Amino acid sequence: MTAPDQQLSAPTLADIQDAKSALSGVTIHTPLMENSEVNARLGGRLLIKAENAQRTGAFKIRGAYNRIRQMDADEKKRGVIAYSSGNHGQAVALAANLVGTNALIVMPSDASALKMERIRGLGGEIITYDRDAELGDDAARRIRDATNRIMVPPSEDKRVMAGAGTVPLELYDQAVACDATLDAVLVPCGGGGLTAVTAIVMASLSPATKVYAAEPELFDDTCRSLKAGKRLINPAGRKTICDAIMTPTPGKTTFSINKTHLAGGLSVTDDQVRMAMKCAFDDYKSIVEPGAAVGLAAVLSSQIDIKGKTIAVIITGGNVDTTTYCTALKAA
Repeated sequence: MTAPDQQLSAPTLADIQDAKSALSGVTIHTPLMENSEVNARLGGRLLIKAENAQRTGAFKIRGAYNRIRQMDADEKKRGVIAYSSGNHGQAVALAANLVGTNALIVMPSDASALKMERIRGLGGEIITYDRDAELGDDAARRIRDATNRIMVPPSEDKRVMAGAGTVPLELYDQAVACDATLDAVLVPCGGGGLTAVTAIVMASLSPATKVYAAEPELFDDTCRSLKAGKRLINPAGRKTICDAIMTPTPGKTTFSINKTHLAGGLSVTDDQVRMAMKCAFDDYKSIVEPGAAVGLAAVLSSQIDIKGKTIAVIITGGNVDTTTYCTALKAA
């Protein structure tokens, strides 16, 4: 069993490669998409890593499974607990089923009804909390202490991050296969786990590639924290259509990685996110949830210069209800 201090350390490239082997046959090798007409309009090469095509509709199954597969027999009997606005919860529920344990998901009361329905469909039990009155990790710890379950955090765990690291590992291999030298990778950033492991992978395999965190402008805690050199908190009461990345502050472990490895942070408006969702639908025939579209939005709104460059964006998920999706596209 991994010691607690090691659980909160950064994964190595070897940890990520081990996770890749463990996930073989469990996760989908998602496509890297490109549209020559879009490239011509932008004046550069845009590559899209489509994790919305992943099992449960998001990249989260990679980290959840890699953590839960390493539980011992006693831990499996106790079951797992996770806090999530939806995507991580679905992943934990599925991974628990695959490994032979059970899952309790702590969700904000205003979470997507579709995501709640899918979690229950995967066998997960749900308890809700008020996100304006309590932090998700605080609510989950309170319930964990009462139930003796094993916590599976969305990012603050070496094994979860190692599983997530298989996304940029695949992305790098796919870029090499299509003769693309990556100038930058943009990652939707909530707690910062996927952003951190993307930076770790690129630092190891493609040191010249810059990695940026992409966030909604009202939840730009990582962007502001990078500039301040310390973790900052988002003001309470703010809302965004990007529900999957409405985190209050960067994770402690993930920010310790990101403040060293990232080239910076980019923030976009909800309207720019809606335009990116429409672009994904029109030009890539891909359904993207709002929080997963922030990297694409940053490119399309010229938050980063793509002219003459090759930039990859990670689309982290596609779990969006029909009403929200159609409203976003209509508004765009």
